[in-house]
Amino acid sequence: MSIRIPVLLLGAATVAALATGCGAGDDGKTVTVDIGYQSKTINTVTAGTLLRDRGTFEAELAELGKAKGLTYKVEWKDFAAGPPLTAQMLAGQVDIGSMGDAPILVNGSKTRDHADVKSELIAVTGYNLRGSLNQIVVPTNSTASTIADLRGEIVSTSVGSAAHGMLATGLSAAGMTLEDVKLLGQDPAVGASALQGDQVAALAQFVPWPQKLVYDGKAKLLYDGGSAGIPTFHAVVAGERFGTENPDVVTAFLTAVRKTTDYLNQNPLEAALRVAEITGLPAEVVYLYNGPNGLVSFDPTIKTQQVDALGKLLPFLKSLGALSDLNLDEFVDDRYIRTVYGADYDAASASVAAPAPLTGTDATCGGAVDGLASASEVWFADSPKTAVAKTPTCLLRQIAATGTTVRAAYVPDFATGTRLFAATATWVSDPAAGPDDRLLPFATSVAAQQYATAHPGATVIDYSAALKAR
Repeated sequence: MSIRIPVLLLGAATVAALATGCGAGDDGKTVTVDIGYQSKTINTVTAGTLLRDRGTFEAELAELGKAKGLTYKVEWKDFAAGPPLTAQMLAGQVDIGSMGDAPILVNGSKTRDHADVKSELIAVTGYNLRGSLNQIVVPTNSTASTIADLRGEIVSTSVGSAAHGMLATGLSAAGMTLEDVKLLGQDPAVGASALQGDQVAALAQFVPWPQKLVYDGKAKLLYDGGSAGIPTFHAVVAGERFGTENPDVVTAFLTAVRKTTDYLNQNPLEAALRVAEITGLPAEVVYLYNGPNGLVSFDPTIKTQQVDALGKLLPFLKSLGALSDLNLDEFVDDRYIRTVYGADYDAASASVAAPAPLTGTDATCGGAVDGLASASEVWFADSPKTAVAKTPTCLLRQIAATGTTVRAAYVPDFATGTRLFAATATWVSDPAAGPDDRLLPFATSVAAQQYATAHPGATVIDYSAALKAR
């Protein structure tokens, strides 16, 4: 099947419009810095939505301006996805931007032959080492239970994205190829509407679209990108020439990114509520990704695993005709973020520990949840903070005992640890397990059934039954 990707192939007319984005005003004392971001892509909020809202970058530039006798003005430009942001970088209208791993590779390839706007990857925003930021969902009434059931069906995805790559990898593991489905290239919001309108059989997308549909009761999870174990992430890209001419501005930006990251990791619920207020996304969905033990780990350092993942993604994008070759050793540049961290950088870059672990004391079963892989969390409607539990079973007891309306409850998938909504998970009751571990949540019904089959006496149940069986 021939795949056309015009949104990724930027024409000569765009390239001909090259110009320098950052420049001084008429008085020679005012410098404008153009920042591109994606407000609804919530794992870039530390370089976009939340960063802008908190004014941290402007504060850094104000201090820099005092030292240099300049006034800095920041122009924030919101994009729905990475490709249009790249087009504006090519036109010299964006100096620094943030986008997903696949669009960033396209960005590097498209800009590399144009000295004025040649880009480089300078930091990360959020990542998931398993790849669980990309998922495939189907309508709640779909009979599909595995990715193999999509054979011959229409699947919506953003062509050339990491979610597209996840779809190809998942199909390959099932003995299929992209030729076995009818691929429909759509932006995430369009694809979500198509799924709800029964125009497509499945949606393969990136954060936050799959789980927003699950939360809204419009879809169920069919396939988690984490099954392939290939890291996925979003990152910051900047013009190489811009950085050479304005290294203090780039450093100021990444200093602000680090401060915003620290704020989010230290105040995850407060940050989620604010991001939800700005974007219109449900706070419960934002917190699934951005909360403690969430699907996104926020850390601006560049990790070896992430660069290796780019190397695996590059051939896939080349096969689509989305880009030509790209030298990752030249494209990935950690000198600015290294300056921000100083002597702490190597240790921070090497660490993949959860930057915002779930901590606290289980009021129902007793004991601390710190460091427990089974740690769970509930957000009651009448509470300004969340409560924790040692295990999903203890969480269900707490919910039942409280009798309070639940905004959202979060549990780790038993097989993978991936954070899920408790109410949309498939549960297994296993009488042979310990008293605090008898109720086990799974991301998909297939995984739950596989566990039950392998454990005599275990039964697959829904959330309502799990609450009663506590």
